[in-house]
Amino acid sequence: MKIHCFTPAARGSVKGNRVTAERWKRCLTDLGHEVRIIDSAEPLPCDLSIAIHAGKSAEYTSKMKQRYPDTPVVLCLSGTDLYLDIHRDQKVTSGIESADRLIVLQTHALTHLRAIWAEKTFVISQSCEPPRVVMQPLKHEFEVVVVGHLRSVKDPFRTAMAVRKLPANSRIQVHHLGTALSETLHARAIRESNNNERYHYEGLCPWEVTLQRIQRARLLVLSSKVEGGANVLSEAICCGTPVLASRISGSIGILGDNYPGLFEVGDTKELRALLWKCETTPSFYKSLTNAVRKLAKRYTPLAEKRAWRALLATI
Repeated sequence: MKIHCFTPAARGSVKGNRVTAERWKRCLTDLGHEVRIIDSAEPLPCDLSIAIHAGKSAEYTSKMKQRYPDTPVVLCLSGTDLYLDIHRDQKVTSGIESADRLIVLQTHALTHLRAIWAEKTFVISQSCEPPRVVMQPLKHEFEVVVVGHLRSVKDPFRTAMAVRKLPANSRIQVHHLGTALSETLHARAIRESNNNERYHYEGLCPWEVTLQRIQRARLLVLSSKVEGGANVLSEAICCGTPVLASRISGSIGILGDNYPGLFEVGDTKELRALLWKCETTPSFYKSLTNAVRKLAKRYTPLAEKRAWRALLATI
């Protein structure tokens, strides 16, 4: 099939939507399809149209349905779509209703959809392959990584706040990788780095380097308020790196409701306690490691291809 994948993120962007589009292009190409990523809202003829983010692709999907009504549209729902705009934005609900198939990135998202929408929804978990070169954990520190662009919805400084009052003998050091999407957040990251001896803002790193850093770290922390299904969790799982994550639908759907490393959104004290417990209680840290390893087979490129094959078989 000739497949067009629309994403509002332009070529060269490091935003999650573009990363997802590029990975899906590779996946679908491997399955024998001709795939083109487009970022213009003016649709072109194709056999199948995929759109990422209902809100940001609303103009594109509407035009697609008007101009090429016989072409199936597959719509991938973001965290903003699922947990915010689905309740307040008619463009999002209209796009969901008109789409032929829906994609969510983790299982818990299904519980937030109307039954009639869930019936046409497929779960396609984001995949990752671990880095070829295995890096050993640092011996002089208990390295914790926070990976993601600095946006308010990510609650990006929660980990920095959590480590401020750790015991003096703690070896925990937090390294934050990602681009600040506003001058205000960038200034705060620099200020936090200067004033917090346990927090180090490193900015954007190449993807390969970021993956190696995740693999080397003792822990990854994801403190987001909303996520559709963070790819960084899949990356940590595939690297075998334990995770501490806020208890939100998007993370529960990947890690499981009984995953022992969940904390309430915005709860600095609870996150601090979990960080300290990971550093000082080997049995607890091992329970996180074992839980992550059990999840790994769900997030392989092969599993993602199988999910896509199952969806395409229904069109």
